Amino acid sequence: MTRKRVAVLISGRGSNMSALIDAARDPAYPAEIVGVLSNKAAAPGLAIAANDGIATASLAQSKFPSRDMFEDTMTQIMESWEVDYVCLAGFMRILGEDFVIRWQGRMINIHPSLLPLYKGLHTHERALADGASVHGCTVHFVTPGLDEGPAIVQAKVPVLAGDTPQSLADRVLIEEHRIYPEALKMLAEGRVTF
Repeated sequence: MTRKRVAVLISGRGSNMSALIDAARDPAYPAEIVGVLSNKAAAPGLAIAANDGIATASLAQSKFPSRDMFEDTMTQIMESWEVDYVCLAGFMRILGEDFVIRWQGRMINIHPSLLPLYKGLHTHERALADGASVHGCTVHFVTPGLDEGPAIVQAKVPVLAGDTPQSLADRVLIEEHRIYPEALKMLAEGRVTF
């Protein structure tokens, strides 16, 4: 079995990145995390990845004259890692259409809601404000429209009486850590395609 080579894009602590790294420690898992790239040099996830012997890179978009040049450099780094797939794990930048199309069908994202509900930010607050009884998370293919790509896996989480955005987020995160490795496995094994 040739394992698929995966880059993870992060902006922060990288808890979903860590879940993917943990899954990939199993030699039978069909993907390996070969690089972690962040748009923030101080992202704690970079140190976690480096401690695991994974290549890391950080790029500040502010250092580039345009978003296209920033994203072209990201692509060059990932191509140097010979990446098959890209996993967005809390990468807090909206990606340009050219970059998304370049990786389309090979780039997935984890989003903290049951898409198509609550695209974008503040999903837990919005679910609570709406009086939702069920919330959750979605792994989906990335397309040029924000959080619009086809879903691969979803997990539901009940909304409990007295939930705060943080308590709800904490329970959703447990499911994120479960379904992201599952979705990547399906993709790497060719059981799901764009």
